[in-house]
Amino acid sequence: MAAVPASPGHTSGDGGGARFVATHAADAVFERGLRSFFEYRDLGIRAATAGRVVAHVIRPAAGAAFSGQPHLHRTAFQLVYVLRGWIEFEYEGQGVVLLQAGSCVPLPPGIRHRELGHSEDLEMLEVVMPADFDTVEVDGVQAAQAAEATPAAPADLRAPQS
Repeated sequence: MAAVPASPGHTSGDGGGARFVATHAADAVFERGLRSFFEYRDLGIRAATAGRVVAHVIRPAAGAAFSGQPHLHRTAFQLVYVLRGWIEFEYEGQGVVLLQAGSCVPLPPGIRHRELGHSEDLEMLEVVMPADFDTVEVDGVQAAQAAEATPAAPADLRAPQS
């Protein structure tokens, strides 16, 4: 079996737009992204799925001020898995939830949430579909606090009805 070279993103294949991508921790690059107080490491999933899915490792950005603005994401699928440390969220209809290393949360599309705090050593994996999704700031996490209705995922991204 041939070894995959230790490169930032070895790719091959065509598979209908999907392709093989390998990324390595030794070559990891973290960049500021959606939330200014976090850094994001792209895992190459957007390229591997021809833009259908994005996945990244998220960690706190050194020296960045934290802000827990309530928001929602217009997604078909979002999963958060804590690799190390902890993070605390408030979720619509669920209240406060503490996630620690090993915790996993698949979030319903459009759920309102906000971060309440996190450890300095936090690292979490986030997987989102579609790769290009909108984030909307809202007035509050709980629906009764909010001034607007929760937008649904676009029709072509909703789960098929049985």
